[in-house]
Amino acid sequence: MRKSFSHKVAIALLSITLLSSCKELFNEPNIQSNPNAVTDVDVATLLSGTLLGVAMLHEDTDVRIGAIWAGQLNGLARQHQGYADYIVSSQNFTWSPLYPAASQTRLIQTKADAVGDKWTKGVGQVLEALLIAKATDFYGDIPYSQAFDDVKYPTPVFDKQADVYASLQTTLDNAIQNLSAPSGLAFASQDFIYKGDVSKWKAAANTLKARLYLHTGDYAKAATSAASGISSTAGDALIPHGTSQGVDFNQNYDFFRVNRAGDTGFDGAYLPTLMQSRIGSTNTKTNETALYNHYFKIGITATGSLDPNTTDGAFTASSPHPIITYYENQLIIAEAQARLGDTAKSLAALNLVRASLATGYYNGKTLSTTGLKYDPYVIADFAPTGLANPTKVASAQTALLYEVITQRYIYFLMQYEAFNDVRRLEKATPVVQLPIPLYTGTKKPERFIYPQGEVNTNPNVPKPLPDQFQKVPIFQ
Repeated sequence: MRKSFSHKVAIALLSITLLSSCKELFNEPNIQSNPNAVTDVDVATLLSGTLLGVAMLHEDTDVRIGAIWAGQLNGLARQHQGYADYIVSSQNFTWSPLYPAASQTRLIQTKADAVGDKWTKGVGQVLEALLIAKATDFYGDIPYSQAFDDVKYPTPVFDKQADVYASLQTTLDNAIQNLSAPSGLAFASQDFIYKGDVSKWKAAANTLKARLYLHTGDYAKAATSAASGISSTAGDALIPHGTSQGVDFNQNYDFFRVNRAGDTGFDGAYLPTLMQSRIGSTNTKTNETALYNHYFKIGITATGSLDPNTTDGAFTASSPHPIITYYENQLIIAEAQARLGDTAKSLAALNLVRASLATGYYNGKTLSTTGLKYDPYVIADFAPTGLANPTKVASAQTALLYEVITQRYIYFLMQYEAFNDVRRLEKATPVVQLPIPLYTGTKKPERFIYPQGEVNTNPNVPKPLPDQFQKVPIFQ
């Protein structure tokens, strides 16, 4: 006999409150097909479970594929070697648990409305924006306006990516308004990201708005939103982890060290080459040795192999993982202001990141002081003969942009924003790109392919089915 659906959900979500295993969270068929059927799970419990779903989706296989396709990581064996060879089909991709988790964010909002709780509703809206942004960034046009009512819309239309972005900005505006309410219900015990701190959720919403404006090339709005964004590392949205296998491991550690050791690594990837060029170089204000050693360690999986540092670095079992952070916020300001021509404001934002890196802070961990150097730049460093102008370009604006983009690329390891950057920089003006080589062939991947399950069941899937080399509309 089938157990009560609500009973199963309640047990699952209560276990999530303690950061228990989340891989099967959204596999319940009734959640996938009709999230509004959940009627007797309280909003606080629902929030806790959905937060973990969002966390999982920032450390999943899709993020690893993005890192490989951005040239940060290399696929060396089995399925991940295929990703590095850019050989994929619709069978390689899935919208579960992404869309089921997004459905739960809508349910949070419905339940919060029922009790007049604007704060929890605002958090639900931020979580919705995080998940739908990931979906549209990877796939382009996606279901959104009709995505969460399968009774009325069993085969939802695919909204244009530009319309999805506009809707996300509205969702985030509404979130900020709700999070600005004078009162709401407390949810600290269910919130393992910000412990119920509404001001931090509001700042994160502004940083997410800035991220999306950067994607669309609206640099003035990106800078304005970031000015109200995450204002210090204390506001970083970090996923906490522990040392219990199957319970709270960092998913990167679980993949790199436990379940798929050797399937991926940094041999042949561009990122370590780039970082090596910033160690012992003519740029005497920068030394990336500490961060390099934080990311990479030789010989974990095989003699001489350049592996993710799962021993004492970025990818240990208990390493926090970033969702959205102060460093990203300041680097958005740095790039947006540079593109707007205000090199002084750009430089100030970049130097704030460097000042924090110089303390050793990195996503909730502390780097070694050996080889740790991020002295503040001055604009003369970006002159044609300046120490921070390795390509000797004539424009200080272009040289500064190159440094900002480089810092973003280095910082965004195992964050899918790196894959977004690689693609959007193909059209951003002035054009400044890193010389990231292809692993194979003559074309680089530009998108994920719509999942086979959606192709089979939804006649609204775009036709002909775009392949992995076709750009998503927003980066065309």
